[in-house]
Amino acid sequence: MAKVYFRYGAMSASKSANLLMSAHNYEERGMRSLLFNFAKDVRFGEGVVASRVGITRASIPFDADTDFFAETKSRAEDGGVACVFVDEAQFLKKEQVLQLTEIADKLKIPAICYGLRTDFRGELFEGAMWLLAWADSIEEIKTICWCNRKATFNARVDRSTGRMITEGEQMKIGAEDYISLCRRHWKERKTNG
Repeated sequence: MAKVYFRYGAMSASKSANLLMSAHNYEERGMRSLLFNFAKDVRFGEGVVASRVGITRASIPFDADTDFFAETKSRAEDGGVACVFVDEAQFLKKEQVLQLTEIADKLKIPAICYGLRTDFRGELFEGAMWLLAWADSIEEIKTICWCNRKATFNARVDRSTGRMITEGEQMKIGAEDYISLCRRHWKERKTNG
């Protein structure tokens, strides 16, 4: 039985690296996988899933209009698909998370999604909210705060001052820096020791 998986973590938890390693494992065994990444994330180029540790791979960019079910069904008919991977899954829309459940339920293809749970304000992203509600398996990928405690929050930091930004639009890729903090230091707005 195919499942929908949501693997989430704070910034710098190696989510993309985990995705790329998992995709490699499928393909090493001769199984084709589809990789999707958020179209607006072009920090490493258009249509690229990239990890900060230097691993990259071509992918299919998605936006709010992408129909994951139709895209997967079409490609599955054209040579088979063993698994669907989604990077930056926090940017999925509710309807797209539903499409991923249809991929698992109707096409019998697992969908493994990696992303953030919450934004810099501590609020759920739409994609994360519906993945938390509908995924068959939910797993946290852990990372640490500068104080060595478990980091569960994401902070947006002004590059010039080093101070946390607490207001603004939810989606802002590459404009500021992001760091992972424990809840205590996120609440205190303390970005380093």
